[in-house]
Amino acid sequence: MRDAVGAVQDPELRRTLADLGMLRAVAVDGGTARVDVSLTIVGCPASDRISRDVRAAAAGVPGIEAVEVVLSVMTPEERGALTERLRGGRGIPFTPDALTRVIAVTSGKGGVGKSTVTANLAVALARRGLSVGLVDADVHGFSIPGLLGLVDADGRTARPTRIDDLIVPPVAHDVKAVSIGMFLREGEERSAVAWRGPMLHRTVEQFLRDVHFGDLDVLLLDMPPGTGDVAISVGQLLPHAEVLVVTTPQPAAAEVAIRSGLVARQTGQRVIGVVENMAPLPLPDGTTLALFGSGGGAAVASALSAGSDEVPLLASIPLSPPLRESGDAGAPVVVTSPEDPAARAITALAETLSRTPRGLSGRPLPLRPR
Repeated sequence: MRDAVGAVQDPELRRTLADLGMLRAVAVDGGTARVDVSLTIVGCPASDRISRDVRAAAAGVPGIEAVEVVLSVMTPEERGALTERLRGGRGIPFTPDALTRVIAVTSGKGGVGKSTVTANLAVALARRGLSVGLVDADVHGFSIPGLLGLVDADGRTARPTRIDDLIVPPVAHDVKAVSIGMFLREGEERSAVAWRGPMLHRTVEQFLRDVHFGDLDVLLLDMPPGTGDVAISVGQLLPHAEVLVVTTPQPAAAEVAIRSGLVARQTGQRVIGVVENMAPLPLPDGTTLALFGSGGGAAVASALSAGSDEVPLLASIPLSPPLRESGDAGAPVVVTSPEDPAARAITALAETLSRTPRGLSGRPLPLRPR
């Protein structure tokens, strides 16, 4: 019985009740099972699901005819021990020797569709079976909650669960996401975040240190446009991160995009490729609509390759009404319209990235000889 109910997963922490120490007592009297479960916090949003799953697991044990589930709350000491165990006693877990691949998606200027690309790329990677986290580091222009559908019809943004000072992020399309928009008071989601350097640095650091993503294959960061405070902070906190540069085909956007790649290199990060968004769109009559010109992505890749490692143009994402419409609706196009040319380009980008994991040469691995 204990094994059966202990295997139930907490839907937020994605670990079993037994592993989390949430089972207080399990008893069987005749055909009746009583299971005492201690929740992490008062008003735990997952309490109904946990109770339902525990009841179903216990009822599946031969000989059990009735199940009683009793819910309580962890003591502060128990909760503190749990958060320490989840943290693993570390600060920022995404260290150079960790196996999580960290990719910062950046652009030289705003309006090139960087956040739309990042959100859809995260979902496309998750659909390939990877465990994916997404940090909305664009504090002043946060948009990830809306793009992933974490904002309801009344404009309310999904809230993370707080276990003391540990933050459990909401999940959408199997992507664990965190954004400053999730921490604004209700009714202030459309207010401006007017913060300067130190506050921005602390926010990014807290997202990386205090958010419990669990074991990730890939962590994506949706960076703010340009080369300001957040870009410098991420370079300091994650100097081993890889960088994807997003641009449009327009020469004015491409010239600025080159600078974001150069700044990333100055902090020790490696530019792994360029993504051209809003590329020319083939029309049914055989002509092409090049609304923003052509060649910008290739120009950025060429400029960043000069005198350094080759930087490839990894994807050219055509103009796409479904891509724009899906972003407005909070439903990623890779899910709603997977055959759309833009969705196919983003899916191919996810396949390329998943086939080329970050290099581990010179990095220690968490292995011990037996």
